[in-house]
Amino acid sequence: MKKRKNHTPGFKTKVVIEAIQERETIQEIGRKYDLHPNQISTWKTRFLSGASSVFENGSGKDDTEKERAELFKKVGQLQMEVDFLKKVLGK
Repeated sequence: MKKRKNHTPGFKTKVVIEAIQERETIQEIGRKYDLHPNQISTWKTRFLSGASSVFENGSGKDDTEKERAELFKKVGQLQMEVDFLKKVLGK
């Protein structure tokens, strides 16, 4: 039984970009990278369907920034508690 190959996102992106450029056919690219043409077509479709999210108003970035700010706030609070306990315990 063959083990499934797990390709990295970077590899998939490289293959898809080659397919989008259309300098070679999907079949040629498949032979070049030892992939089935259907797999390349699937990756290309998924890539293109998610491409519009690149131009959105950065909603994912806002969530990340909010989470980061909350974590920094929590770290600051915990640091204050540690300092207070050190004073109380005389260390």
